[in-house]
Parts: sequence; C-alpha cells; structure tokens
Amino acid sequence: MKPIKWTLMLTAGVTVLTACGAAEVAGKESALPETQSLIIIQNGENVGYVKATGKGAATDVEYYVDSNGRGPKHSEHLVVDAQGIPTEWTIAGTSLMGGDVSETFEFHDGIATWKSQADSGVQNQDAPALYAVNDGSPWANYVYVKALLADPDHSMAVIPSGQLRLEELDGVTLASGDSEIALDIYLLSGIDMAPSLIALDKSGAFFADFSESSAIVQTGHEDLVTPLMELARTLKVARAENLAKQLRHTYGGAFAIANVRILTPSAGTLSEPLTVIVHNSQIEKIESYPSGDDLTESMTVFDGQGGTLMPGMYDVHSHASLDSGLYYIAAGVTSTRDMGNDNDFLTDLMAKLDAGTVVGPRITPAGFIEGRSPFSARVGIIASTEQEALDAVNWYADRKYPFIKIYNSMNPAWVPAMATLAHGHGMRVIGHVPAFTNADNMIKAGYDEITHINQLMLGWLLAPDEDTRTPLRLTGMARGAKLDLNSEQVHTTISLMKTNNVGIDPTAVILERLMLSRAGATPPGDVDYLDHMPIGYQRYRKRTFVTLEDAAADRAYVEGFQKTLDTLKLLYDSGIRILPGTDDGTGFTVHRELELYNKAGIPVADVLAIGTQGPAEYLGYGDTLGTIEVGKLADFVLLAGNPLADLKAIKTPRMVVKNGDVYFPSEIYEALAIKPFASPPAVLNGGAASE
Repeated sequence: MKPIKWTLMLTAGVTVLTACGAAEVAGKESALPETQSLIIIQNGENVGYVKATGKGAATDVEYYVDSNGRGPKHSEHLVVDAQGIPTEWTIAGTSLMGGDVSETFEFHDGIATWKSQADSGVQNQDAPALYAVNDGSPWANYVYVKALLADPDHSMAVIPSGQLRLEELDGVTLASGDSEIALDIYLLSGIDMAPSLIALDKSGAFFADFSESSAIVQTGHEDLVTPLMELARTLKVARAENLAKQLRHTYGGAFAIANVRILTPSAGTLSEPLTVIVHNSQIEKIESYPSGDDLTESMTVFDGQGGTLMPGMYDVHSHASLDSGLYYIAAGVTSTRDMGNDNDFLTDLMAKLDAGTVVGPRITPAGFIEGRSPFSARVGIIASTEQEALDAVNWYADRKYPFIKIYNSMNPAWVPAMATLAHGHGMRVIGHVPAFTNADNMIKAGYDEITHINQLMLGWLLAPDEDTRTPLRLTGMARGAKLDLNSEQVHTTISLMKTNNVGIDPTAVILERLMLSRAGATPPGDVDYLDHMPIGYQRYRKRTFVTLEDAAADRAYVEGFQKTLDTLKLLYDSGIRILPGTDDGTGFTVHRELELYNKAGIPVADVLAIGTQGPAEYLGYGDTLGTIEVGKLADFVLLAGNPLADLKAIKTPRMVVKNGDVYFPSEIYEALAIKPFASPPAVLNGGAASE
C-alpha cells in the first residue's frame, strides 16, 4: 500500500489540513449522486450498511446496524432544494435498542414543521437552515456537508436551534488496490459533542464518515478503513494536543489554594478552612487559614472562598476516546478504567496522556475478551476457541493489564480456565455474565467483579434459555418490577459475592437512561446539564430507547428501575463493594451515577467515598491518590458548595487539578461549545501560569 499524503497545520486553535480557498469550495458540485452503497466497519468487521438511491432531488436511504446484538435499522426519504437543503425528510424503523422511530420534517414557504421523538414544532425561517435530524443515519452528515459547501461562509443555522460549521481540510490521496483515490476531507461541527470527519471523492460522492476507531466507507474500499482511521487519529491527536496547550495551566514553582475545606471521604467530614500548597505535582504543605508563612509574593494563590476541596472522582467503566478526556477533566473525573477499546488506539492514547501531550484522566486498562458469535462486540480480542481465549489472557498479561473483561458471547465453559490463568498472572477477572449462564456460576468460575447491575439481576429474572446477547439483557429489566428481593435466589447470589469478595460496577445511570427515557422529555439524569449542550445531543437524549406498547409496559420499566435501586441498597447493606461506573464518556453521568446511589438510600458521605477514595484503593492507587494529604499527588476538585450537605455540588467544579496541572472547567466547556456551569476561582496574588 502506498503512503497516505497529507499536510498538517495548526491554525487559530483548531487542527486543520491546509484549507482550500473560498472560491474553490463554493464552486463544488452540490447535486447528490444517484446511488451510493457504504459499509460500516468496527474493529475490522462489517457490522452494517448505508444504501442510498437517488432520483432527481429525492433520495431513499436504508440504514442497518447489527453490532453487539443491537443497532438502528430504518428507512429514510428526503428531498432537497437546488442548494442541497432538505425540504422533506421522513424516517421510519427502529432505534439502537429497538424502540420505534417515526420522524418527519418539512420546509415550505419559509415555514419549518417537524415531529420527532425529541420534540415537535413549527418555526418561521427567513434564511436557509438545516434540520438537525434526531434519528438519522450517517447519510445526514453527507447532506449537511453538501449543503454547507454551497453556502458562501460554510456555516448555517440549524432547526430547531444552533449553528453548523464546515471546514474543508487539505485533500488526501489513498492507494486502493492498483489505483489511487483522491479525497476531499471535511470537519463538520456544531451539532454533536465532537466534530465529524467526512470524506468525499472527486465526483462529490459520499466516500467515508470516519473516526480513530471505526469507519463507514464506500463498498469495495474496505482496504482503506485502516488508513482512514490513521488519518483520523493524526487529525484528532493534533487537535487534542493544541487544546491541551491552551487549557492546561502549569506553574514554574509552587501554587496554593487558600481558604478551602478539605473533604476526607472515609470519615465523611470537612476540615476547618485550610491552605493547600502544591509543588512538582504533589501536595507539599497543608496549613491553617488564614496563614501566609509559606506563601511568597511570586506564588500563584487561588481564592477558594470557603469552598470544598475533594479528591478527584473516578469512572471505573469508561471507553476512552480523544474527545472524552476533556469532558472527564471538566467534570472533575481525574481517573478512569477503560472497559473495552481498540487495543492499539488505547495503548497510544495512554502513552500520550503519560507524556502530557493530550488532556484526560489517567487510565487503568481492562483487557476485553469476547467470544465469537453473530452478536459479538467488535472491540478488544474476539476468541473462537478456548485456546484463543487463553491466548488473549496471556496477551493482556504480557502488556501488564491488571484486569480482563469477559463479554456476552464468551463460552461459559471456558471461563474457569481463563480465570485461573488470569489469577496466576495477578490479574482480576471482571465482566458481563455470558449468555445462557448466571452470575452465580461466573462467581464460582472465578469472577472478581460483576459488570453492570443488570448482568447480576438477569439471573433472577430470565429463564436459562433466554439470550442475553440481544437487547433482552437491558429490556428484560422491566421484569424486575415483580422481583422479590427476599427470595432465596437473591440471597444465594449475594452470599456468594460476600464469600468470594466480588464487587459490582453497577452503571445504574445507563439503565436509568434506557428504562426511564421517554420521547419529548428530558431524562431525569440529564436535567441539570442538558440545556448547556449542542442541539444534536440535546435532541438525541430526548428519545424513547425501548418499545412501550402500553401504559403497563411503561409502568413496568419505572417500577423495574426502582427495584434496581432497591437492589443497589441491598448490596450496600450487605457489604458488597460498589464501584462507580457509567459506560459513558462525558463525566456528567459520573455525577448522576453517584446521585443514584444516594437516591437508592446510600448516605451521602458513603457515596462520596465510593466515588473517590474507594476506587483509588481498589485500583491500587491508595498510596498516591484518593485523599488530599501531604506527599500525595495533587489530584482534586474545587467546588463552591458542600457536597455533604448537597450532593449536587459535585456537578459544578470551579477548578480541577490532576498531577499538579490546573484546569478551569469554564475554559474547557467554552472550547467545546458548551455553556459553562461555574466560574473559575480568583487569583489573589502571584505569577502567571507557564501555559
């Protein structure tokens, strides 16, 4: 394969490839091609397709994804005007978890009318605008790119609100077979939490929508998935490195935070007002306030204003990306455990974090091992035989992974040998409960931790022959409404957990999103932050992810989720270790996960310990992290309020320190086009940051 050709530049704080002139952009053909066929590749495997058939101004799209036992499957019909702006758009089918999709949009005579799961409305629109489709396919990004190319400044208002922006990056030439394909690359931003990379061929056809870990590419060009992913990594790394230079603040000498009350998680107490002095990434001194004996005129001193200084929070169930790092840090989450990823990508990302070239929480990796089936998740290592599964354990052990994570399609009969081998390497065994078995059997086989509380509870709710490789592993939780927590089977499982010191990573927030999501309503876990987010993400969250046939089905999900919270409390009362995971990547869900523990009845002080000191000790960082003490790493969050009195205080950090580096969430959110939640602390005196 011939090398990729591109030229990187950094301009105005944004990673770009050498930009084309406005005249060149404006002159590109805007008509949609008649036919298109693209395949969706994850972890090197085909998991779906996008097929489009055009006739004049109209296009029909078929979208199908089957990955990890789930995926959207729907049809679209859209009509565009002479500038490529949709005037009609209908979508019908099912969403990620099988919920019904029925979305319509029309724009005629300056009036836009739409109806989706998220909302409905009528809006007068004097100037051209693009509709932010709610349940669309990747074809929507292509439609946006074509319309923005025809717009003079490549920026356009979005219905119902917001602004889309397109940057044309320098072209790239890729070798495919015996020929070369020249592509135009675009960065599309303004509709979601992260910008999208889109490639068009020289005819203007949709060639690829790609990221650092997956790609949607024209059928017949599967050989270009790897170079496209490499290109995405190069572009996103450069962008992330540039943002790191802007948003990380370091100090040549020591700096201090004065007038703060330190949270001690294990005791559930706040100190009297203190001053914390940081030097060379560590906490050098903690002294009473007011003081000043050790504060020099050149030292930067932040005014804590009597707020709370708490240890950095944890997400023990993340799937790291270049985009997620800033979100986590802004939320006060300074440490994560990655629970499944592209292995090469994760290794590279961790190296960049260690080198300080990008911003994000420290990562503890868990080696993902899946069994081969039609429902396989396409990350980590997929094993077709027991020997391949054992080889995967050794592969991760050789690379010093402290955990292996087992997934849904793994053959349960292979788990005892895998667990014995992993334990021999000093690794812990964690994960889903594979299909056609239950948590009791996996604990006996050697599990040290159950991933997701639904994976624990399904053994009490489903028949042995029901297939949890499908969305049933989530939708089946509606049966929890009738679960008797005093039953023998429940007590047997919890007894096994206690005897074998097995913990739980509940990810209750994801179950809440699934079970309590209702079309047109802001989910309860998103209320405190959603209106700060980009419009596409706001609308995505206001959807029903499950099929609700009637009021009884609705009630079953509500009552089933309450039983999930009741189970959490039972586990807590039984002394089971609870580890705060989210299966998300924003940090906002970490706040909600902890809030749900309190909602379940766990005292606030214990919730804060679960979110900070507990995982630090469990992951082996107790000597350096988890508490704010002299000699430990400077790893903490400044809050305006007292989280012991109101847990919501954790949702609005003013300042975050990781390894002695200082970040201001307001700056991060502004860089991510998110409305900030809190202002940074004032500087009382001293020098400026070195970055």
